[in-house]
Amino acid sequence: MAKSKAGRGMTRDELLALPVAVDLDTANKALTIGRSTGYALAKRGEYPVSVLKLGNAYRVVTAELHRILGVGQEQEAERGQLCA
Repeated sequence: MAKSKAGRGMTRDELLALPVAVDLDTANKALTIGRSTGYALAKRGEYPVSVLKLGNAYRVVTAELHRILGVGQEQEAERGQLCA
């Protein structure tokens, strides 16, 4: 029997492959936030990153997810070492 991936976050490679903006369900998965909790936080303006409300849809800028999760900081550190 295969293990359920519900509640599992995303790998670094999955995060880096995301488009510029994602729907709230994808952001919830990246942040390991449940669907109901994520939508409630967004509605109250308390989501961990900025949320754009476009009509009835919520969108999250992927760069903000990368920032809060520390994705890409390894490359920034490596570039800094190469320039030093």
